[in-house]
Amino acid sequence: MADAKEVVRAQVLIVDDERDHAETMAEALHKPGHICTIVNGKAAAEDELRHGNFDVIVTDLVMETPRSGMEVLELVRQLHPDATTIMVTAHGDIPTAKEALRGGAYDFIVKPLDLVVFRNLVQRAAESVLLRHQNEQLRGEVDAAYGFEGIIGDSAAIRQVIASIRQVAPSNLPVLIVGESGTGKELVAQAIHRHSKRKERRFVPFNAAGQAESLLEDQLFGHVRGAYTGADKDREGVFEYGDRGSVFLDEIGDTPISMQPKLLRVLEKGEIVRLGSNDARQVDIRFISATNRDLRAMIKQGQFREDLFYRLRGAEISIPPLRERREDIPLLVRHAIGRYARELDRPIPTISEPAMMRLVAFDWPGNVRELMNVIHRMMVGASSGILDVGDVPAEIHTPDGDEAAIGIGSLAGCGLGRLEKEAIRQTLAMTEGNRERAAQMLGIGERTLYRKLKEYGLR
Repeated sequence: MADAKEVVRAQVLIVDDERDHAETMAEALHKPGHICTIVNGKAAAEDELRHGNFDVIVTDLVMETPRSGMEVLELVRQLHPDATTIMVTAHGDIPTAKEALRGGAYDFIVKPLDLVVFRNLVQRAAESVLLRHQNEQLRGEVDAAYGFEGIIGDSAAIRQVIASIRQVAPSNLPVLIVGESGTGKELVAQAIHRHSKRKERRFVPFNAAGQAESLLEDQLFGHVRGAYTGADKDREGVFEYGDRGSVFLDEIGDTPISMQPKLLRVLEKGEIVRLGSNDARQVDIRFISATNRDLRAMIKQGQFREDLFYRLRGAEISIPPLRERREDIPLLVRHAIGRYARELDRPIPTISEPAMMRLVAFDWPGNVRELMNVIHRMMVGASSGILDVGDVPAEIHTPDGDEAAIGIGSLAGCGLGRLEKEAIRQTLAMTEGNRERAAQMLGIGERTLYRKLKEYGLR
């Protein structure tokens, strides 16, 4: 005889202004093991949604007002987009319940409740949430192991970057990518293009930094024959060359202020005018730009147009510096070792824990680009099958040479709970998630570490 289907236990928020009815629903869900929280109105529901974690929300449709349930649904969409919502309604409110389905509700159920049907509905909703979480986790593991379009990492920050890429790529919104030098802004731009509807067309990168204004305009907009001495034939610029594809304009903050109205015209009207011509030409491009400068500060200083900034920033993706996502460093190191071993046609070496700890401890002002260059140098100079501390360049060290001090300076004055959480997080990064080794380094038992992981919400 086949085993009974395992019940997915969920965190359930029940919102109902009739206390007895809410208690009845909670009792029905308690039997299969669901954990229920009861509140009696929209305001209390908002407080719980802002501070708690829930898989399924069960809300009465009509409470303080006829739209209370719809307002709770909107709060769920804003604060818990991965949760599912079930509406409880009377017969007369079925049209509104159907509206809720169009607004993102999972399902609705009509009073008086059949508790067996109700339990099964909540169970299916919980299973849908679990399946979604499992798919996201699997996708995250695949991206971490093999990289997402060359973007390596499994930190919350990088997962958010990847989620933002997936979200904005199918649209035609201009995207502004911000981040320090070396964080991988062009990789993000390429990923947006490859996941867009223009992926079969050209991706044209162009760096605006350090170029004379006349040369910059010629390269971006092109020229007609006779536009200047030596212009012996027509030439299309970057925008025409990228027509129907994506143009990535790096270091947009370095664009001269006099050039910026012409960029605005491209964004607003899709028009360019070649040097030496008065005729406007139409182009259809996806505009992606990037900068390591503070454009808002430049606007205040009169160095960047505010209207251009808001046009460029149809969507914004911020890439964190490597020092703020140290848990990704071991993944990046392994990736770089494998890559350079293939390039050098030699076996893939191992890396010692002290060497890895030193790499994790360093602040990496040049970010991923600098890390990759350092690993390349280590691989070229390695004399054995193990990369050890002696292979790490001398300039790669913490200010006081103590790897145990990773991140502590930035936590001075913080509560002990945050210090403990940060110590656990960074130790797990050093040990690449090996709980046994992490517990040994922290001087605690594995059971204590497991409890702390749950307490602090660490993976």
